[in-house]
Amino acid sequence: MKLEKIRNDFPILNEVVHNKPLVYLDNAATTQKPQMVIDAISNYYTHTNSNIHRSAHTLASRATELYETARDTIQQFIHAAHRHEINFTRGTTEGINLVMYSWAMHNIQEGDEIIISALEHHSNLVPWQQLCKQKKAKLLIIPINEHGELMMDIYYKQLSTKTKLVACVHTSNSLGTINPVKDIIEKAHLFGAKVLIDGAQAVAHAPIDVQALDADFFVFSGHKLFGPTGIGVLYAKEEILNEMLPFHFGGEMIKTVTYEETTFNTLPYKFEAGTPNIAGVIGLGAAIQYVQSIGFDFIQEQEKTLLAYATEKIKQINGLRIIGTAANKASVISFVINGIHTYDVGVLLDQMGIAIRTGHHCCMPLMDSLSLEGGTCRASFSFYNSQEEVDILIAGLERVVRMI
Repeated sequence: MKLEKIRNDFPILNEVVHNKPLVYLDNAATTQKPQMVIDAISNYYTHTNSNIHRSAHTLASRATELYETARDTIQQFIHAAHRHEINFTRGTTEGINLVMYSWAMHNIQEGDEIIISALEHHSNLVPWQQLCKQKKAKLLIIPINEHGELMMDIYYKQLSTKTKLVACVHTSNSLGTINPVKDIIEKAHLFGAKVLIDGAQAVAHAPIDVQALDADFFVFSGHKLFGPTGIGVLYAKEEILNEMLPFHFGGEMIKTVTYEETTFNTLPYKFEAGTPNIAGVIGLGAAIQYVQSIGFDFIQEQEKTLLAYATEKIKQINGLRIIGTAANKASVISFVINGIHTYDVGVLLDQMGIAIRTGHHCCMPLMDSLSLEGGTCRASFSFYNSQEEVDILIAGLERVVRMI
């Protein structure tokens, strides 16, 4: 059975929590790591540990080759036109901040407008909010309907020649809504605006083609893609990267330095100052190879089945309400239970070995707009989850409801 074999690839799925087998349903926060990724990181530190791009000795050459091979893997994975359009960061958050400091800070002026959606994670809200305050620009919000879907008719009306940037999440971490990003990009480009897509919740669930999307910027994190924490990717179009100034200054991002002047390095090294997270890059490359070995056909079918099965089961629990019912949705179910705080639900389920996320999911303005002071409970599924685990979740939720 393919699922059983896949589950055996993830050592932590055999973990025991409170004397119960772990049921891990917090994949939107971070995904678990296959043995292939763990081995890649361990092998680097055991056999190859060295700095990159700097020395002539064998270990340095091996490390550099592994690091740059991972860049090639990522380029092919998201279908970037050039390998130097792949810039390594600490994660999605740093990628967005890089764009804010290196591009937006020099291109957004007083009176300009930035559009984001009501579904944004704080990492794709706070940077633009703060920039607009500093630059005296205006931040516009695309609202959502009762299902958690963007109101695209309002977005179309918000666009104008004042629009300089649209920053939008591909897939909502809090509600699971999959946004029509291709349409968002196309319409923004009609007004000459650049578009940043937060792909953190998308890359593990569906194939991404940044050229087909025509995204100007696309960011994601390794730890939501079965890779290590502390590593991420900023993709940007070559011509935009060439115009941008570096985000960090120091070693590696320079070509020549005198006491009077510095010449910056070529892409992508211009944006990779200092010793990078070499093991993280190698681990991310291995994670992508693992995903490719499973195949998105299986991943999407498995997650679609789990979402439909879990949604139908959860709907039958009295006193439980699903938040976010978009027609196009990822394998995320947010919900609240009448009469019990979300945190308490999470603690009670944890005692049963079930790991979910509770709270505002770094989306406080969204939760406020939905009048959800305690946020929501969130069960998020990956392709290694099973219907049996969904049944355990349902039994756990029914037990929680009976405690009220």
